Amino acid sequence: MPNSPVVVFINSKSGGQLGGELLATYRSLLNKNQVFDLLEEAPDKVLRRLYLNLEKLKNNGDSLAQIIGMTLKLIVAGGDGTAGWLLGVVCDLKLSNPPPIATMPLGTGNNLPFAFGWGKKNPGTDPQSVIHFLEQVMVAKGMNIDNWHILMRMRVPKEGSCDPIAPLELPHSLHAFQRVSPTDSLNTLGGIPFHYK
Repeated sequence: MPNSPVVVFINSKSGGQLGGELLATYRSLLNKNQVFDLLEEAPDKVLRRLYLNLEKLKNNGDSLAQIIGMTLKLIVAGGDGTAGWLLGVVCDLKLSNPPPIATMPLGTGNNLPFAFGWGKKNPGTDPQSVIHFLEQVMVAKGMNIDNWHILMRMRVPKEGSCDPIAPLELPHSLHAFQRVSPTDSLNTLGGIPFHYK
């Protein structure tokens, strides 16, 4: 077992189609069960399945599952939106030991990878470049970042329906909610309630 097991999430449409090349390279270097195309499977489903399996194995006395859970690292290759999506998913899972996430620049702006020290340009899709990036990930130091959620609600219209108009496609970082009771404690008029996680 490697010192730091890794799971890779790639937006195959990012980077002017470089994401597809990167996906093929990672899949040739790692086990196919470690590399996921975000257009095929959402990270929340993958990580829930992974952590449920690790928990089952730990409960059955598998000491390796405990080690994997403590040393697992994630890589996300895509733009800032893709990186933010994975960061949000890990936060929402409320893991006792959340894995560090390396953000591989593959988008247009790449502000998140740059801010985290990974640079602004894609490090390359060839096997040599990917191996070099993996080596960097294995020795990288983790850093804590702030994460917050903002809950926005709209006032119910005096006329007509307030139900979403189908098809409602929201970005991954936004979640639609159904009607909320008028007596809900987060309802305010003119105030700014914050919900910290």
